[in-house]
Formats: sequence, structure tokens, C-alpha cells
Amino acid sequence: MPDVVQEAGTRCGFITLIGAPNAGKSTLVNALVGSKVAIVTPKVQTTRALLRGIAMVDKAQLVFIDTPGIFAPRRRLDRAMVTTAWGGARDGDIVAVMIDAKQGIDDEAANIFGQLSEIALPKVLILNKVDLVEKAKLLALAQDANERAKFDVTFMVSALKGDGVGDVKSWFAGHVPEGPWHYPEDEVSDAPLRQLAAEITREKLFLKLHQELPYQSTVETECWQERKDGSVRIEQTIYVERESQRKIVLGKGGQSIKAIGEASRREITKLIERPAHLFLFVKVREGWGEDPERYRQMGLEYPKE
Repeated sequence: MPDVVQEAGTRCGFITLIGAPNAGKSTLVNALVGSKVAIVTPKVQTTRALLRGIAMVDKAQLVFIDTPGIFAPRRRLDRAMVTTAWGGARDGDIVAVMIDAKQGIDDEAANIFGQLSEIALPKVLILNKVDLVEKAKLLALAQDANERAKFDVTFMVSALKGDGVGDVKSWFAGHVPEGPWHYPEDEVSDAPLRQLAAEITREKLFLKLHQELPYQSTVETECWQERKDGSVRIEQTIYVERESQRKIVLGKGGQSIKAIGEASRREITKLIERPAHLFLFVKVREGWGEDPERYRQMGLEYPKE
């Protein structure tokens, strides 16, 4: 990590966002940071590992930790993601619990509230998608949530529209601990470009094949070559578990993989601010969801059971 200059009166803190799948955590992180650092798709459990987005408010550096959605795990990968989410919550300075206001307090949200007492950190409640719910229902929801768990403050936002996001940032800026910044002032994420590029392709993959593509697919950046003309050659492999899935990703005449590659290349080019030459490959890797090495690649701890 580059050296960070200490200024007088600086603050820096880690704020972990937790919530059920599709509560809008990644959308909110992007809105808080002011730049896209987390991928967003309609597919549940899109976020698989911890991702940090960094925002500056005056002399306060806010490090937002996007976590996988918390739900009742069924598979090994599910268990790894839920364990990672709760681990991230315990390691931060402030925990922000995000609830889909339209969904209300369902079983998944109730389970999260039930485990919050085990975390001895300041807690914030964020009700998202409030533009889709009547005010009376919002007030009742906020009251119900605050009766279930002790929150320092409650915010009502629309992460997609940006409503209320500024108030959230301002509050965090005044409540994170005093201390030096952990990252350079102009940095928006600590994730390596190779990882961000792989996540972008995974997003485009899910958006293109949302209904058809099984959840257990992954993308790895195999090659990142800086070229003399300033451009970058990137080779990525999309791994699926069966040959039938490989054919879905490729599409008729290779049309699906071509569309995914074009969409991903455009966004990667924007991310790295220089031309990107992206080459995608699709391979079958049977049982990758049971391979410890794949978990390490994704930044997850492999559950033994």
C-alpha cells in the first residue's frame, strides 16, 4: 500500500454493510463512493467476497465494505459467503444493516436482527428503496426494526436514485474514529485491477444470461499484459461446471460470448482509462464449487464441512 500522508484532524473508519441478498448493498456502496466499484445484477448473491469502496468527506476517509448477502446457506459456497459477511461485520468500526423497505422484515432480515446482539459495535439501520413504499409503512418498519435491535440512527434512502445518500455519508464522516487515512486520497477501491476486471465480466455474464446461467460460474483473469502502445491485453476464463453450461455461455454461433466480451471491454476500458483488448475463453471445470483453490481465488475461506 502506498504511503499515506497524515493530516491534522483526520478520521478514517471501516463501515461494513450487511443485509439479505438484493437489499441494494452494492448499489449503495457505488453511490457512496461516487464511482462503480461493486458489480450489480438482479441475480441474488452476486457479491461473493468482501469488496472495499473508499470515499472522502472533508478530512474523513470512509472505507465501505460490501459483503455477500446473508441468507440460510445450503451449499458450501453459500456457507463461505455468509461466514465472510459476518466476519466483515465484526472486523469493522461501524455496522450498517440494510433492509429492502419494499420487502420489509422477512425471515432473512429477522435472522440478521437476531444475531446483531453478538456484535459490540455501533449499528446503523438503512432502509433502502423508500421511494417504492408509503411513508406510514416506512415509519412502522423503522419502529419495528429498532425494537428488534439497538441502532444508533436510522436512514431512509434510495440507493439507485441517490436520495438520502449524502446524509448517510455525512453521519459516517462524523462518527468514524480519529486517525490517519489508510489509502491515498484519490483511491476508490483497494481491489487489484485484475480482480475488478474479472468482476466486470462476471456482471456482464449474469446480465446477459440471468435466467439461463447457473449460479455456480466464475471468471478469472489469467493474463494482464501491458503493451508498448499503452493498451492492455487481458485474457479471462469463464468457468462453468458442465458442457451444457459452456454452450449457453457461448451462444448460437458465439453470439452470447461476443456480446458479453464487448460490454465488458467497454467498461474495463473506462475503468483503466486506456484501451483494453479482451479475450474470453469458456472452460468446463467440474465441481469447482468444491475446490479450495477456487475459494482462495475469490477471497473466501473454504468451509471444511
